[in-house]
Order: sequence, then C-alpha cells, then structure tokens
Amino acid sequence: MTTIVVAMGEKNEIGFDNKLLWHLPTDLKHFKDLTSGHPIIMGRKTYESIGKALPNRTNIVISRKKNWFEEGILIVGSIKEALKFAKKIDENIFIIGGGKIYEQTIDMADKLEVTLVKADLEADTFFPKIDMAIWKKTEETCHEKDEKNQYDFCFQTFERIKTQ
Repeated sequence: MTTIVVAMGEKNEIGFDNKLLWHLPTDLKHFKDLTSGHPIIMGRKTYESIGKALPNRTNIVISRKKNWFEEGILIVGSIKEALKFAKKIDENIFIIGGGKIYEQTIDMADKLEVTLVKADLEADTFFPKIDMAIWKKTEETCHEKDEKNQYDFCFQTFERIKTQ
C-alpha cells in the first residue's frame, strides 16, 4: 500500500522557502506513529529541509543531483526506482513530499493521510487538489489549538475509490 502523508493549509499550501508553514507537535507525533518502521520516499529538497535521515525508517531520497551522497539514506534517480526499492523492504510505503513528488505520485497512491491545518498562510508549494470523484474521506479527527499547537487541525484519511 502506497500512502501519501501531507500537512496542508485550507488552500492546499504545504511550504514556503523550503520550510513547513507551522509547528504542530501533535502532527509530528502522528507522522512518526504512521511512518515508523516503514520506508519513506521524499524529494531532495524535502530531505534538505528536514536536515537528517529520520530514525526507524528507510529514508529514500529522489534526486537528479549527480555525485551527491549522504550518510544513512538511499539516493535514487526516479520515483519508479524509489518505489521498487521501497517495495523490497516493506509493502507499506509512505511518500512524504514535497510538492513535485506529490504531483507525480498522487495518481499511484492508495491512501492519503492528510493533516488539514485551519490556516491560510503564504506559500510557494502546494499539494494537488484532492479529487472527490477518486478519493473518499474515511476518517477524520479534529484537534483545537493549544499551548503547543498554534492552529486548529484535523487528521483526515482518504482512500482511493475502487472502480469495477
């Protein structure tokens, strides 16, 4: 199963200047709980914005940059290659961004794990529009902002509608 994990604002905004738009510890814990023990696939810019390999996961980074090497990650040249390696490790694969990677993988994903942040912030990177003819929301849990989390947000699960 290929799952896309994304935190986005109400206008599908996900980043600005290669940085996340918010700091939500509850969402970071949710992300860790979902992805721990599984391969995660990301683009090079997403990897650079995180700054290090995420523990307890096989970090697969897609990059066209030649002669680039980082300790603790697997660097591949294409999404196809990333998926091939990931499937050898575990059938549950998580795609964690960024914008270009999401655009290229949304049509092959089985599931979307979305954190919808109740905010409207300036962004230069966006998540593709979720087409409700293809996706069905199967779960939603909402949280109100508190002293640690600066915005209201909802965890939403979307599953691809199976066509006969």
